[in-house]
Amino acid sequence: MALLELENVTKRFGGLTAVDHVSLELEHGQFVGIVGPNGSGKTTLFNVISGVFFPEEGRILFEGQDITGMPPYKRAPLGIGRTFQIPRPFGSATVRENIAVGAMFGTLGHKTSVDESLEIADAIIARVGLEAHKDKAAGTLTPVEKKLTEIARALAMKPKLLLMDEAMAGMHPSDIDQMVALIKQIAREEQIAVVAMVEHIMRAVVGMAEKVIVLHQGAKLVDAPTKEALEDPRVVEVYLGHPPEE
Repeated sequence: MALLELENVTKRFGGLTAVDHVSLELEHGQFVGIVGPNGSGKTTLFNVISGVFFPEEGRILFEGQDITGMPPYKRAPLGIGRTFQIPRPFGSATVRENIAVGAMFGTLGHKTSVDESLEIADAIIARVGLEAHKDKAAGTLTPVEKKLTEIARALAMKPKLLLMDEAMAGMHPSDIDQMVALIKQIAREEQIAVVAMVEHIMRAVVGMAEKVIVLHQGAKLVDAPTKEALEDPRVVEVYLGHPPEE
């Protein structure tokens, strides 16, 4: 059984079709990149998967369960975690408290106390290198530190599917390499089954993704292993703008 299945999912905003009859399948344990030009429907697709938006057409199945009309707060305990393109911390709460919230509302939420959630937060903080900031109000952090906090909060949910919406944008290339290695390691050690990414940063896509799904004008253009997808002439034309070897 696939972890996530989308069957002809379509999302419209008035006369604009943001996601156009997209079907895809993600397996347990896969690392997948979802890429495409600005306006191609990537973030809208994430919002549909996580329950922020409901599709007008199609179905979404998570471990065989139809979650098409299920709100986000019911999807999170099933194992769907995400970050946002613009970090959304609780500004007056500390970094530690923000990350603990992830543990409280994730897959362990129904059986995790506040103290246990804070312990989970401490463990994640140590892994991502936020120890120096854990008692700071999240609203005072730099943009990159907020992104790290966002990633840490999502990891604290112990998700089966982690949707990362440009989570590494703005990071130094060496920091991106370290973050890719860290996420891959945590995903395997913590049994986080799938990490799906929306990244404009090809360094992160190539470093992590086993396969790439390319969107263009809301529709799925390519769904293939990473090297094959990024060398596809259609992808070069609409997204990269030049041959990969250049």
